[in-house]
Amino acid sequence: MSASPAATPATVEKVAEIGEVETRYFTFGAPPDEMVLESGERLGPITLAYETYGTLNADASNAVLVLHALSGDAHAAGLHAGEATPGWWDSMIGPGKAFDTDRYFVICSNIIGGCRGSTGPSSVNPSTGRPYALSFPLVTVGDMVAAQQRLVRHLGIEQLLSVAGGSMGGMQVLQWAASAPGMVRSAIPIATTARNSPQQIAFNEVARQAIMGDADWNDGDYYGRSTPDRGLAVARMIGHITYMSDSSMAAKFGRKPTKEFREAKFAPSFEVGGYLEHRGHSFVRRFDANSFLYITRAIDQFDLTNGRGLDVALNSAGNTQFLVIAFTSDWLFPAYQSQHIVRACKRAGLDVTYCEIASTYGHDAFLLEVEEQTHLITHFLRRISNDAHRG
Repeated sequence: MSASPAATPATVEKVAEIGEVETRYFTFGAPPDEMVLESGERLGPITLAYETYGTLNADASNAVLVLHALSGDAHAAGLHAGEATPGWWDSMIGPGKAFDTDRYFVICSNIIGGCRGSTGPSSVNPSTGRPYALSFPLVTVGDMVAAQQRLVRHLGIEQLLSVAGGSMGGMQVLQWAASAPGMVRSAIPIATTARNSPQQIAFNEVARQAIMGDADWNDGDYYGRSTPDRGLAVARMIGHITYMSDSSMAAKFGRKPTKEFREAKFAPSFEVGGYLEHRGHSFVRRFDANSFLYITRAIDQFDLTNGRGLDVALNSAGNTQFLVIAFTSDWLFPAYQSQHIVRACKRAGLDVTYCEIASTYGHDAFLLEVEEQTHLITHFLRRISNDAHRG
């Protein structure tokens, strides 16, 4: 569920970059036309932060929706003015890259429940003039996708050439295919699952408890006062352990002692500890603790099977074609979960291609294994695009 690389592997040859981009905002659902959530509660108005790359063609047939993971946002590629860090999937989006912006119009939006420009628990509740905090309604992956459908139609697009994403982004891909099949020609779920395993739920539960156990969490009502930074940092540290693999940690850190001397007896004494501490503290500066709680709960509650069997759920995907990608060292979302998706697609009579990439990067491989993913996705999208033009 990571959204920022922890290492830099070999990448494809240098290609043109997108350059400077700007985040835009789409607002809908103003009262009395609020969005009805899966819980039955109503939410509105809702704002979605989003970015686009490339040009929409005349018949709006070249649009690709990229879906982010837990800690991601709308800034998937290019640079914001005055910033040196590109978007979270910049290695995959741009001219000549996997999602080739000379061919495709690529969209990425921040999910509802988030804290990077889209409506979430840190947003101001118009009825009170104060942040929602825990009065924000629970949201689901289905709600996230329903809001994205509003955005896509707002952009003048009735059918997407493809939807793609890794981790929680892959869950959204599956939800798109099952709940809006007429809008999706193809789907690329990467390093994901149709429902979390008990172990995956357990990691998220411990992370949430770290936040709620922080003395500054204050039952979620911490806006304008001390924030639960320590709890959120620990939650992120837990996450980063699951994003890497034993071999990637050994290669990156080994048992090297930290170079920084601190008098505290139990300050990190190994580089891996200092790294986790750094990642936790940097995450606190850009993410809201309540959003973390809401999003991880939506991840845990996601179950595309809904008690019916995954093949039954995917029967509604119609003519959607799938490219499913997994990684050998991913122990957070292991390959068997992707294989389960593939078998269900076949039982549902869907066109599906499965690729398992050998990698030592663990779950973060979907952000780091650029060359192989580029090869696979480039050829898959070109085939889908050619089929669309022939159709």
